Amino acid sequence: MGGLEPFEDDETGTVFRDVILLALAGFVAIVVMILPHLNPPNAKSADVMDPPGNVIVEARWADAWDTDVDVWVQAPGDVPVGYSNKGGAIFNLLRDDLGRRGDATEMNYEVSYSRGIPPGEYTVNMHLYRNPERKLPVPVTVVVSVKKTAQESAKQILASKVQLSREGQEVTVFRFKLDEAGDLVPGSVHNLQRPLRKWKAS
Repeated sequence: MGGLEPFEDDETGTVFRDVILLALAGFVAIVVMILPHLNPPNAKSADVMDPPGNVIVEARWADAWDTDVDVWVQAPGDVPVGYSNKGGAIFNLLRDDLGRRGDATEMNYEVSYSRGIPPGEYTVNMHLYRNPERKLPVPVTVVVSVKKTAQESAKQILASKVQLSREGQEVTVFRFKLDEAGDLVPGSVHNLQRPLRKWKAS
């Protein structure tokens, strides 16, 4: 006798579809929660990060030369900082460039950073430590910047180019004073020679 076929219960298919949809919804929810943390809007990329430290002293010379130039710096009331004394109470030498020796990059660059900006006189010297290239003079560009707070960008306050004419020569590039606010004291900049490399504690 003809008639309608009995209804077949499809519970297995329904449960399978529900599980798949719930898994997909869970995955989408996780992605939505993680997405803001993958690229925070206020994060800066590595190539535009502001340098650490407050007083920044940088030196650059010809990248193609196998020449070792050293930065020496002294903050008020602190010891001189350079290749043989890489840290004091205020300054630290963060990059000691040896020319082509043990250098993973082709950039000839040295930099020192301070912790804080104590008021008083600062001294910045350049020293031609080693020059197997025998190319003289060695032109070195020296830049001093100040970053008063973590929120501010570093601002260049001094820049000069010096010529180092012989191996072993130490030249005072800048002597300058900063006030309590970290500003350059007008009329305080000069380059009266003050050796730092052979400084000894008394």
